[in-house]
Amino acid sequence: MMVFKRGGGGLEREMVLIWLVAFLVFLALGSVSAVPPVMGGGSHISGHRNHIERRLDNLKASLAAAPASSPASGPKGSTEASSTRVYHVTSYGADSTGSTDSTDAINKAISDAFQAPSSRTLMAGIADLGGAEVHLDGGTYLISSPVTLPSSGGGNFRIIGGSLRASETFPTDRYLIELNSDTSSSSYLYDYITLKDLLLDSNYRGGGIAVINSLRTTIDSCYIVHFMSDGIRVQGGHETFVRNCFLGQHITAGNDPGERNFTGTGINLMGNDNAVTDTVIFSAATGISVTGQANTFSGVHCYNKATGFGGVGIHLKTQGLIQTRIINCYMDYTSIVSEDPVLLHISGSYFLGDANVVLKSVKGVIKAVNIVDNIFNGGGKGVEIVQLDESNGKFATVDQVIVQGNVAQGMVVKSTAAMGSVEANGTTTWTVDFSSVLLFPDRIGHVQYSFQADSSFPNHALRNTTGNQVTIVSDIPVAAKVHVAVDQNGG
Repeated sequence: MMVFKRGGGGLEREMVLIWLVAFLVFLALGSVSAVPPVMGGGSHISGHRNHIERRLDNLKASLAAAPASSPASGPKGSTEASSTRVYHVTSYGADSTGSTDSTDAINKAISDAFQAPSSRTLMAGIADLGGAEVHLDGGTYLISSPVTLPSSGGGNFRIIGGSLRASETFPTDRYLIELNSDTSSSSYLYDYITLKDLLLDSNYRGGGIAVINSLRTTIDSCYIVHFMSDGIRVQGGHETFVRNCFLGQHITAGNDPGERNFTGTGINLMGNDNAVTDTVIFSAATGISVTGQANTFSGVHCYNKATGFGGVGIHLKTQGLIQTRIINCYMDYTSIVSEDPVLLHISGSYFLGDANVVLKSVKGVIKAVNIVDNIFNGGGKGVEIVQLDESNGKFATVDQVIVQGNVAQGMVVKSTAAMGSVEANGTTTWTVDFSSVLLFPDRIGHVQYSFQADSSFPNHALRNTTGNQVTIVSDIPVAAKVHVAVDQNGG
C-alpha cells in the first residue's frame, strides 16, 4: 500500500478514506459471496446488496461534503502558527544567502510569534507565548537595523539556528538583537526568552545582544564577533544566563596584529543575579565588565591578552557590596580587577602569563574577601599574584580578607597569613620579616609564637610588629629558635 503526504494533511486524509472505501467494498462482496444458497436466498442476497449500496452512497456523500484540500495561502510561518507555533523567517521572505536586507522579514516573523495563543501569562503583563520559536533555518541574513521584540512583551519564546550580519548602514549605537530598547522603562517586558545557536557579526558597527529589563533570559551557544561596543549588554532585569558562548572583537586565536586595537567589552553586566558559565572571550579591551551585584562566573576563559595592552579580563566596578563569585575560571594573560570589594570570592582558577588579581582602592574599603586555592604562572618578572592598587588612597577599612592557599611559579606569592622562623645564639632579640609575603603593609592583626631555648629559661615577650616585622625579646642573652605565625584577616 502506498501512502502519499502533502502539506496541510488534505491529500493524506483523502487517500486514507479511499483505501477505507475499497476495504469496505471488499468486505461487502466477500459477505455477499459467503451467503449460503438456501431457499429464498436470492431475495436475501438482493436485500443485503441494497443495504451495502446504501452504505456506500452515504460514504460517498460524506466524502463529497468534506472540504477539499488546497495549498495554504500566505506565509508558511502564519499557517504553522495555528498548530506548531514555529515560524520560519524564510517563509516571510528573508534572504538566507545574506545578499539582501532581511530585517523586515525577520521582525515580521517575530511579531507573528508574539500573538499569544491563549490568555495565559507568566507574570502580570507578560503573555505566555507557549514556546513559540522563530527559526533562522541555518541561513545568513543581512540586517540594516536591530532585530527587536515587540514592545507588547511576552515570554516562553526562542530565536534559534542561524547567522545575523550587520550591513554597512547598521547604526553604530545599536545591537543586532535587542530585548527592550527603551532604557527609561523599569517594568519587565520579557520573561524566559532564549537565544540559541546563533552567529552574530556586528561588522565593527555596533554591539551583539542587548538584554534590558528582562527576566530569565538565556543566551546559549552563541558566537558573537566584530562588536565595537559590547558583545552582550545586560542592563537591569534579573537572572540572565550566558553559557557556552564565544565572544571576540577580532577573530583571532592569538598572535594577531590587530590584538592591540581593542575598544569593546565582551560582556557588560549592569544588573544583579546573572551567571556566565563555560564561555570564552578571545578578543576585547575588557572581557567582562560588572557594575551589578550577586553575579557568578564559572568556567570562563579570558584570553583577550588585554593585561599587557592596558585592558583587563574581568573588571568588577561595583564599589562596596559586590557579592560576586569567580570560580574555576582561566585568566589567560588577563587579570581580575576589583574596586573596593565587599563579599568577593575567587577560587579554583588558573592565571597564566603574569595575570593576577588587583584590588583597587577607591574609597578605601575592603571587607569579606576570599582569594584562595588558585594557581598562578608568570614569567619571573616579579609580578605579585595579588596586588594592591592604592593610587587613589590607602585601604583604611580592612576586615576579613583572606588570601591563602595559592601557589605560584614565576610570580611573587602574597598572602594574608604567613609563618616564619629565626634562630640566634647569645642574643636578646629575634626578628622575623614578613614584609615580602604579607599583602597589606604594616597591618599584622594576630601573632602566635613559640620560644625554644637551648638551656636556660629566660623571660620573653612580643615587642612589636612594625613594618610587618615581628620582634621577640628576652631578658637575658640566650641561644634560641623562635617560630612565628601571623595573619592580617581582621587587622
